Amino acid sequence: MDGTNDANPSCKLHTRLRLWEFADRYIFEPIDGLADFYLSVSRANGSMNLVEELPPRSPSTNPKVRTVYGVIGVLKLAVGSYFLVITDRDCVGSYLGHAIFKVTGLKVLACNNSPNTSSEQKEMESEISELLDAAERTMGLYFSYDINLTLNSQRLCDIDDEFKSRPLWRQAEPRFLWNSYLLEPLIENKLDQYLLPVIQGSFQNIHAEVGSEKVDVTLIARRCTGRIGTRMWRRGADPEGYAANFVESEQIVQSKGYTASYVQVRGSMPFLWEQIVDLTYKPSFDVVRQEEAPRVLERHFNDLRKKYGAVLAVDLVNTNGGEGRLRERYAKSIEPIINDDLRYVHFDFHRICGHIHFKRLSQLYEQIEDYLKKHGYLLLNDKGEKIQEQDGTVRTNCIDCLDRTNVTQSMIGRRFLESQLQRIGVFSANDTITKYPAFDASYKVLWANHGDAISIQYSGTPALKGDFVRYGKRSAQGILNDLQYSLARYYLNNFADGTKQDAMDLLQGRYITSVSRDMAPPTKAGFVESYASVRIAFALVSGALLFMMMSLRQARNDSRHLLLSLLWAGLCIGITHFVRSNGRVFTNRPRSHKSRD
Repeated sequence: MDGTNDANPSCKLHTRLRLWEFADRYIFEPIDGLADFYLSVSRANGSMNLVEELPPRSPSTNPKVRTVYGVIGVLKLAVGSYFLVITDRDCVGSYLGHAIFKVTGLKVLACNNSPNTSSEQKEMESEISELLDAAERTMGLYFSYDINLTLNSQRLCDIDDEFKSRPLWRQAEPRFLWNSYLLEPLIENKLDQYLLPVIQGSFQNIHAEVGSEKVDVTLIARRCTGRIGTRMWRRGADPEGYAANFVESEQIVQSKGYTASYVQVRGSMPFLWEQIVDLTYKPSFDVVRQEEAPRVLERHFNDLRKKYGAVLAVDLVNTNGGEGRLRERYAKSIEPIINDDLRYVHFDFHRICGHIHFKRLSQLYEQIEDYLKKHGYLLLNDKGEKIQEQDGTVRTNCIDCLDRTNVTQSMIGRRFLESQLQRIGVFSANDTITKYPAFDASYKVLWANHGDAISIQYSGTPALKGDFVRYGKRSAQGILNDLQYSLARYYLNNFADGTKQDAMDLLQGRYITSVSRDMAPPTKAGFVESYASVRIAFALVSGALLFMMMSLRQARNDSRHLLLSLLWAGLCIGITHFVRSNGRVFTNRPRSHKSRD
């Protein structure tokens, strides 16, 4: 079970390329010995073809040269084409014996040097440039040149030799192939050796000695691209059943020749709801098209059952308030489809565990222990033969599917790790991880880093409650960190994530149509939308406050200044009320956003 494409050497991916930047073209020269041809890309229109040699060089045409480690894909827009290349990478470990790399440098190469560029296209280029800058800062991208990282261990174990002989991009699970849209132009040009599958998520591993045995634990997050986005601009599910912040987490344990794997998932409550930022700290939750909730939810869970078998839905949201209304909708919509393969458990995390008593999660474990034991985990012997398999998963959610969810998933992962190590003889029957402090500490950090990575991609900050996951207890510093992260999330959600959402949609092919279609002009903004600016409002309020204070200081000498100070105070109150009443238009919104009412 390795899931590689070793059977077909012609499908081997290029691992190192020398990039020549000529005035009229880019040339990618393989320097890994896997091919004799060069890939030539026109800087005028992005057209591609293979050539046998480099263009002639002279002192007057001295090209810039750099090493790149792969082509992530091509973005074809009405204003030109843009190649995304990997300029730096770090080897972060191995997956079933094959090296895994993290993208640490990403560069966009523009191919829009046409001399016939119109003023409208130049304006579009300026708008796209901001999004491409955000795209270059995309976090959490991982890849392998040799193994299909989009498939978990059990699915790799089940595929046949014919499937393994295909190019890696043809083996990829579409849900987790982050650069699926970007690969399309390379696929059209049949450039298999340049088609590098990339996932977004996390890859962490630890190596520990437990007694006389060596234990390797790997934790992989695979983010689904179906409803990819930022915290406030992607909530709930879409009509096709794709849930926001849907992530598959796989924990792999290797020791004494055995390999054990357990897969669990997280995702937003799978019906149509949203929480649009409006400058308030906690915007209201809105369930939209309530009549469609049962259909969307059923579609989501039918898809999960096809892929994972039985599903246990663990809902961690509050019983009361806005979260409570979402919980009621979730419980009511899922009730008609509950059966032997689908269970629903609600656990009010905040009411039971509060902000510090997370060990009370054992109450949740007692409710789901029978289900976890019944549906098991994947276990392979030293020959790669399947001893048992996992035929069900746990789907966990809170509101963001970040903080409460990560604490809960780490608890489930810990219980499975102990069970697996007992099964293969590393632990005795009554041993727990806490018996081995160094191993315990490393394992906690593993899950804390896992949660932080998922959280940064969705919310812009590390996970809250991370000190409990990292150290096993809450601390004053951890609570202060949570306050800092909460304030950072407020700022990012209101004033930065709209642009970030547009960049994500751009890379997934959802923001701007390709060059083969007409580009729809943006809808004309209203008067308030055209001139709304938090910076201007803040400057006006600050100025009014300053003049009010100056007038108050002069009021003792001239009563007219008291009247002026009242006028300035009224202006402050008026501007503040206006901004608050029109909060949504003062935020950084995605250009592509439309309410789903």
